[in-house]
Amino acid sequence: MQKYVAEFFGTFWLVLGGCGSAVLAAAFPEVGIGLLGVSFAFGLTVLTMAFAIGHISGCHLNPAVSIGLWAGGRFPASQLIPYIIAQVIGGLVAGGVLFMIASGQADFDVTKGFATNGFGAGSPGGYSMMSVLICEVVMTMMFLVIILGATDERAPKGFAPIAIGLGLTLIHLISIPVSNTSVNPARSTGVAFFQGGLPVEQLWLFWAAPIVGALIGAAIYKFIGSHQD
Repeated sequence: MQKYVAEFFGTFWLVLGGCGSAVLAAAFPEVGIGLLGVSFAFGLTVLTMAFAIGHISGCHLNPAVSIGLWAGGRFPASQLIPYIIAQVIGGLVAGGVLFMIASGQADFDVTKGFATNGFGAGSPGGYSMMSVLICEVVMTMMFLVIILGATDERAPKGFAPIAIGLGLTLIHLISIPVSNTSVNPARSTGVAFFQGGLPVEQLWLFWAAPIVGALIGAAIYKFIGSHQD
């Protein structure tokens, strides 16, 4: 049970910290943190939680990561569904807390943006569904390669949280203009639920693409990371 509670709080922090930075601080007049700041916010949530709960639950914080770790032989199938449930609930609770904070501003309008992911009209840069699909698959694929490599027993000890946190930062630096960066179905679900409309209609892609990318990433690392004779 401690593992599932840890995943709940870890995912809560990821969504509140990452999406919260986008909703509350990214465009704040004159001193906003911008896309660079949001990218680092997402990376820092993973880095801080990896040190805080990595030794308890492994700090997945992401259904796609849990599925990728299972496919890579690092995680038991018996814990997969409970982990995903805990992650999605953590994302939804964070989305609710963020909504309550943001709605305290007099001119807040959730329909104008709530750090949701999308394609076409839902993409920050107006990218097509195919562009967003490719981007999300490739970014999640590389994220799993980073995670599996950094946590390999042969990797330098103690540095995995830094590599994984900076990896997620880089992923956001690349892909925020394309999809607003998901690579995490729980993150997408947590905010889409409160905005409704188009983000909910397009949510299927932000489950399907990260999971496919995670499976591909796991397969790649099983090949390149296999022990050599």
